[in-house]
Amino acid sequence: MLTDFRSYRAARLAMDARPLVLTGPNGAGKTNLLEAVSYLSPGRGLRGARLADVAHRSGRDEGPAEAWSVAATVSGEGGESALGSGWRAPAEEGEAERRSVRIDGAQAAGPAAFADHVAMVWLTPAMDRLFAGPPAERRRFLDRLVFAIDAGHATRVQRFDRARRHRARLLRTGAGDESWLGAVERSMAENAVAIAAARLDLVARLEGVLPARAAPFPQVALAADGLVERWLAHAPALEVEERFREHLVATRREEADGGGADGPQRSDLAVSEPARGMAAAQCSTGEQKAMLIALVIAHARLVARQRRSAPVLLLDEVAAHLDESRRRALFEIILDVGAQAWLSGTERAVFAPLGAHAQFFAVRPGTVTAE
Repeated sequence: MLTDFRSYRAARLAMDARPLVLTGPNGAGKTNLLEAVSYLSPGRGLRGARLADVAHRSGRDEGPAEAWSVAATVSGEGGESALGSGWRAPAEEGEAERRSVRIDGAQAAGPAAFADHVAMVWLTPAMDRLFAGPPAERRRFLDRLVFAIDAGHATRVQRFDRARRHRARLLRTGAGDESWLGAVERSMAENAVAIAAARLDLVARLEGVLPARAAPFPQVALAADGLVERWLAHAPALEVEERFREHLVATRREEADGGGADGPQRSDLAVSEPARGMAAAQCSTGEQKAMLIALVIAHARLVARQRRSAPVLLLDEVAAHLDESRRRALFEIILDVGAQAWLSGTERAVFAPLGAHAQFFAVRPGTVTAE
């Protein structure tokens, strides 16, 4: 259920566990529906937009709505849950934007709480060059994969980022004493090691389920690359935690002058095609897209095994640029894994191989109708 979200004044979709296919012309609002669903997971949504910017705007001269909401009933391993997410315009100028999160009618501390109820991963056309883009995008993608098998990871990332910002503010204003800074840095070190360990664990698990041969999707080799991740490869966690705390102490002056310490906020996901020993960034755009799909498919299998329920996959225009053999293979894998995939496209014929195994919806500006 959506209210005042993007191009929708209101919309309601009733569905079962099968994959959903959303078809309609460009600009009809297909991606907006996927984005709405993405707000029922940790993080900043599929587009990473400002909360105020996703509010409905119905006319050229009309201001945005003062609030928006997304809600859904989710059935999974833990039973049935009512999830809700929304935003309301701040009552006072300068007040920070906050996203409201409700689970089974009760207010939750933040979006990280969604990780206990649903695993969700998405692919969009904007991600086609993920492997050639900045490390921050790959890092966020890697963390989203971790969220799906380690619900506590989202909370640890939030705690680390909050402590990191707090430390920077203390150092640049000179407001913190040694004991205060020390407590913040101990918290950062503890969470940094846990974050890096979870990333390394996810990469190791994924390598066990990635395809061992090149057809129909290419082979993929992965590595979580960062300062703390490299230290953990050669030393126990407690030793790395102390080493990172010492690194934070040593970089205080640099931080105060506008620089910053290294750490999990600078880590990267290194991806390559092992058959040729070629980094993903050097492969063609089509190869990169196929590698990304192979990675998401492997992750869906891993989540299905670990959580005993497959993740929700938001696949925006993912089938349009695949050849027929890869398109059919993708549909077969989605059905085999049992994932509820939300697939969007302009042409219904592209999804014809799914037949009665999927549910189809027609999307027109501001409306969505079951077919």
